[in-house]
Amino acid sequence: MNRVTRFAFAGRCSTEDLQDPETSRNWQLTRARTLIEPTGGEIVTEYFDSGHSRALPWQRRPRAADLLRDLRDPDRPFDAVVIGEPQRTFYGNQFGNTFPLFVHFGIPLWVPEVGGPIDPENEAHDLVMSVFGGMSKGERNRIKVRVHTAMSAQAQIEGRYLGGRPPYGYLLADAGPHPNPAKAADGKRLHKLAPDPVAAPAVRRIFREYLRGSGMYAIAEGLTRDGILCPSAHDRARNPHRDGHAWSKGAVRTILMNPRYTGHQVWNKQHKKEILLDIDDVTLGHRTQLTWNSHDKWIWSAEPAHEPLVPMADFQAAQAQQERRRNIAGVERMVGPTKRSYALRGLLRCGQCDRKMQGNYNNGLPNYRCRYPAEYAQSASLPHPLTVYVREGALLPALDAWIARTFAPGQLKCTLQALHQAQSVTTPAPDPALEVARRTLADCDRRIDRYRAAIDAGTNPALVTEWINKATADRAAAHRQIAAAATAAPTARPRPLTEEQIAQIIKDLGNLTDRLQQAAPERKAPLYAAFGLSLTYDHSKRAVTVESRPESVCTACAYGACPRGDSNPHAR
Repeated sequence: MNRVTRFAFAGRCSTEDLQDPETSRNWQLTRARTLIEPTGGEIVTEYFDSGHSRALPWQRRPRAADLLRDLRDPDRPFDAVVIGEPQRTFYGNQFGNTFPLFVHFGIPLWVPEVGGPIDPENEAHDLVMSVFGGMSKGERNRIKVRVHTAMSAQAQIEGRYLGGRPPYGYLLADAGPHPNPAKAADGKRLHKLAPDPVAAPAVRRIFREYLRGSGMYAIAEGLTRDGILCPSAHDRARNPHRDGHAWSKGAVRTILMNPRYTGHQVWNKQHKKEILLDIDDVTLGHRTQLTWNSHDKWIWSAEPAHEPLVPMADFQAAQAQQERRRNIAGVERMVGPTKRSYALRGLLRCGQCDRKMQGNYNNGLPNYRCRYPAEYAQSASLPHPLTVYVREGALLPALDAWIARTFAPGQLKCTLQALHQAQSVTTPAPDPALEVARRTLADCDRRIDRYRAAIDAGTNPALVTEWINKATADRAAAHRQIAAAATAAPTARPRPLTEEQIAQIIKDLGNLTDRLQQAAPERKAPLYAAFGLSLTYDHSKRAVTVESRPESVCTACAYGACPRGDSNPHAR
């Protein structure tokens, strides 16, 4: 065997590790160099994944996937691959699914545990690597069990606040030093929930009106009419993705169902469920999905852990009333995704509220609708028809004709160049973060005024002072963000497309245009997505505005059969 001198280093560090990514990379790299340098080896390139779970297969880790791709390149810059820590790199049976590729392309794989390259003919080497994969899986499972058990005990016995943002109606208050001496020495402290003098009265009002017989929508209308900010408007910094115009039924329902308003700490309402991406190919791994636990699995603190906003009897009465109303309605929600197809799924927005329009079959034909007022209370800041409807059959012929004309082979190059020029000279869109900062500034002013009023009303001055200090700090941070944006340099224009990029896009989109003309409506959704379409329906003008931001695409991807694999697995 010839002496190997050029090595690629492979490693991984997840965000859950106690060490920072740079420290983890350095010690793994040190182990790898210790192994190869006595033989004259030198690491010339690195494939280190940071922030990715070991449970993800190599194909779904960005840098590991790059390494697998580069194995196929005959001009690759390395002759072998070295791993500093196999338990960080391989999980479960990943070694058995990955090592055959190294063997196929003739690339030795070195690991410290075998003292050199893995011999594919050596059963002992294969057994050692399989054991490390099993140990890696066992370590992850032990950590999950240990953390879950510890947090259950902390919530149930100690009533400890275990993180996450406080529910509407509460603020975070200091609860003393951390019980771990080392963390306390670093200045870490515990927190607890304390009533928000601005939002807590709204929570009490919701329970009071609901128990008197008011419906959720009627409650939302009353709160909006009286100028009480909904949760997303009350705290804009944490809810920049929501419009905050009005209260919704969903917000009222969420408050009515939250047991923490009783003063008890409640944990384990949800759990992470691992679902296989493809039941016919388990090597693709799984995706993680948050799933609600049944009420009997919720962990309640044995004693009240913070000041309640509603009595336990009122909370239980509200739950019983919701259950009675569900039984009277007799409506059973459909479980699982619909089997009906919508060509413009996720691409069509309502021009009134900018929400994605929902697919809806009517008289056996696909339509799109926006029922904003069915969920949100009417607001003077956003007048919206009761229902906005548009038929799919009225959109597709005109849309297909526009695509055929705009992306015709003879016109496509001019279209792409015009699109690029328009993007280059267009004034940059308003910075969402800057808008959030402005709203935060106004919200902080309101909070400070109300907190001062709370002191006059007899609230504990020490507690209110802490809230005022927090609001003042948030206000200062918002001021700094606005000032930084005002002095920032103009946004750089995008780089011009190269001739090669334009040629590739012309080729890909030209093929898709031909397929679009021949495809049935139920097969057009991925094709429209490949053109980068975004449609906005203006109900008042009965007109649709279409934008296209195409990129180079794989035509096989448009039919869900890309040979490169799933590049967006979490969207399934």
